[in-house]
Amino acid sequence: MIKTYYMLTKPGIIMGNLITTAAGFALASKGQINFLLFFLTLLGLGLVIASACVFNNYLDRYSDEKMARTKNRALVKGLISIRNALTFAVIIGLIGIVVLGIYTNLLTACIASIGFVVYVFLYSIMKHLTIHGTLIGSIAGAIPPVVGYTAVSNSLDLGALLLFAIVALWQMPHFFAIAMYRLEDYTRASIPVLPVIKGVLTTKIHTVFYVIAFLAAALTLPFFGYTGYAYLVVTALLGITWLWLSIKGFTCANNTLWARKMFIFSLIVITAISIMMSVDVTNVSTIA
Repeated sequence: MIKTYYMLTKPGIIMGNLITTAAGFALASKGQINFLLFFLTLLGLGLVIASACVFNNYLDRYSDEKMARTKNRALVKGLISIRNALTFAVIIGLIGIVVLGIYTNLLTACIASIGFVVYVFLYSIMKHLTIHGTLIGSIAGAIPPVVGYTAVSNSLDLGALLLFAIVALWQMPHFFAIAMYRLEDYTRASIPVLPVIKGVLTTKIHTVFYVIAFLAAALTLPFFGYTGYAYLVVTALLGITWLWLSIKGFTCANNTLWARKMFIFSLIVITAISIMMSVDVTNVSTIA
């Protein structure tokens, strides 16, 4: 039963978001890590994200039963009652916000709360109603690195805004890749993602433009003094490779296989640049 509740929180999503949270924390720390604050930030935000994912499972339960990859989720199969799931979500969410409010700062707790609201009450609902659900989801997904950053800085400065832009822009081609290689699932569940409504070709064009925008945003960090040349080189190489892979989509023989590669490489990109933000952060004063 414990494992069932654990899976209800979507641990993969939590882990992915905590990676970018750690990057934001390290960037703001400028090499001087407060490990207790770091742990409490990850704990608090992890609980908030877990709560949001449980609520998302609740709101998606009817569409989940139509999709191959989600039809065996706990709420679809009735392994956990709706009441117990929602109670669990409320409790861990409140604990997470309290942890952030007490041990980080009020700004960080508020930003995490905004991310929760956007994900649960905007994205989880609007993704069933509009093609722009992906864009709303990218906003929610870009909140974690900002939370990590403000836990240290207690301010929304240029660094926080750049982190938000980088991750938000990264998420668009990442989500498009998922939508394309899971196209049959989304079609069956009547979820209006871009490839379902506008077609795969249009999605590929959007993907290229978003990869370019992501690369441009990611390369701003060293120019504003937040990171060094190692970050610049690694990010440039990964971004150019991702762009090359996205362009190859126009001549690929198998859209599903190509989209799967795009998805996997997107994870490599965000993990690698998060690591580089952490290890190649500068101590130089930045523009606020």
